[in-house]
This record gives sequence, structure tokens and C-alpha cells, in this order.
Amino acid sequence: MAAWGLVMETTVGVGERKHTEAYVMAHLEGTRQDALVELERRARNHTPEHPRSPKRRRLFREGDGFLVVIDGAWQSFSTRFTVAELLDDSAAPPPPAAEPEPAAVVPPPPSSPPSPSSPPVERYADGVPVRPAWLGRTDVQ
Repeated sequence: MAAWGLVMETTVGVGERKHTEAYVMAHLEGTRQDALVELERRARNHTPEHPRSPKRRRLFREGDGFLVVIDGAWQSFSTRFTVAELLDDSAAPPPPAAEPEPAAVVPPPPSSPPSPSSPPVERYADGVPVRPAWLGRTDVQ
């Protein structure tokens, strides 16, 4: 399936500082039609910061998306919503690693019978030694 970017280009700032900035709102896996349906939902529900007192709101459909034009008391503000196929992403997360194959279960080597001079090792019910073998060794730091 294709990956689609839902892109929003919107007017930010006011007066002489008013300009357009683009944002990728989301990525969507599926068909182009699925992406357009989601894009329309976002365009209809979008509430921009400007204008603060909207007088009129218009939603237009075009080939690859939608255009929202909002008239304020003094200026108009627009937001363009576009669906575009994602071809490359330099910061895409790496693909999930394949599940490693389960390791073969290797039975423990047969233990040598304890020498008569070594004391029996105290163990918990699950077989783990109570006192680790390395504890008290002087050659380990």
C-alpha cells in the first residue's frame, strides 16, 4: 500500500509579518481515496488561529485536496490541505526488526559429582544458588 502525507499550508502571522508555513499533519497507509476522506475531515474541523473574529468561511475542493478561506474583519486567511504520496523520508523510523528465531535449547552439561571435600550448594526452590559463585572471590573486582 502507498503511504500518503496529509499536508497543511496555512497563513500565520498578521499584517506585514503574514506568511505561509507548511506542516505534515499525519501519514496514512492505504488508498488515495482513504487519504482524501481523512483530509476532508481534518479540513472541515480545522479552526485556525487567525482571524480571531471570522466573518465568512468557505471550503473548496480541488484535485488533490481542499482550500479553506476565512474572511476576517480586515484580511482573508487561507489554509490549503493537500494529500501527497510519500516517496522518501530521510528521518523515517527503521523498519521493525524481524523476530529472531528461537534459540535452540541446549541442555546443561552433565555436572560432575561433587567432590567429597566441597560442601553442597544451597539453592532456592527454582534451582538458583542462594550465594552466587563469584561472591567472595578475590580475583574478581
